Amino acid sequence: VAMSTTGDKILDTALSKIGEKSLFTKELENALERNEVDLVVHSLKDLPTSLPPGFTIGAVCKRENPLDAVVFHPKNCGKTLSLLPEKSVIGTSSLRRAAQLKKKFPHLEFRDIRGNLNTRLKKLDEKEDFSAIILAAAGLKRMGWENRIGQLLGPEDCLYAVGQGALAVEVRAKDQEILNMVSALHDADTVLCCIAERAFMKHLEGGCSVPVAVNTLVKDGQLYLTGAVYSLDGSDSLKETMQTGVSYPHQNEDGPNDDVQHVGITAKNVPGQAQEAAENLGVELASLLLSKGAKHILSVARQLNDAR
Repeated sequence: VAMSTTGDKILDTALSKIGEKSLFTKELENALERNEVDLVVHSLKDLPTSLPPGFTIGAVCKRENPLDAVVFHPKNCGKTLSLLPEKSVIGTSSLRRAAQLKKKFPHLEFRDIRGNLNTRLKKLDEKEDFSAIILAAAGLKRMGWENRIGQLLGPEDCLYAVGQGALAVEVRAKDQEILNMVSALHDADTVLCCIAERAFMKHLEGGCSVPVAVNTLVKDGQLYLTGAVYSLDGSDSLKETMQTGVSYPHQNEDGPNDDVQHVGITAKNVPGQAQEAAENLGVELASLLLSKGAKHILSVARQLNDAR
């Protein structure tokens, strides 16, 4: 069943200005509630850190490359962002991308661009408004347009969005049959990374209207989380990395708490202790940034964005 959402329809306003939390999810959740569909598939980064009552993320699939990618106007083919001429205009509707890249590439200008991938690529190719646009590498790969990626932005250039590159399957929280069925799709490492990222974002009270970014990695039983907050122009920022152990045996956790949600995710086949450790890591990292002044940076960013 194909459906379009508010976020797909309002294309003349920057995402961060619309202010609706469930921009890309509401219509789908309504259909889920009315039993018209049994599961809905989202990009995890579109899902708010608190889901409406009665819903849960029943599966998080193996993450595609979470990095951001630069797609250049045909005339700039073969260049990188640092090689673009002074005052070149870069299209992105993400405050997170703009904040980090303004700091890193002060010679460039950043402007809003909205629409689905086809629309954005068309705007880039057919007009002279943009020298390049920034998109999630995952979306380009899934659409088979990987050949358009001119430059991948590593963590040193641009940390990615919470949940970027992962697909989430949202279901009715009480629907055991569907929950059991989709839980086979869970990728354990992706689940742990995304729980940590979502807990970090939730504790910061971040969303579309403030620049919050992450980078996560599971290696040798350790989960590493880097998190950062930025002012809108990127001049002010805080960034820290923390880690925690996540190699726990899987216990058979039958009984009343087998459906514990961690930031909206129900992962029956991932050890509960590991999920808890991931969630605590996100909260601790957010607390650390808040103790260093993240609240001020984010509230100024929010006010400036509202005033734009």
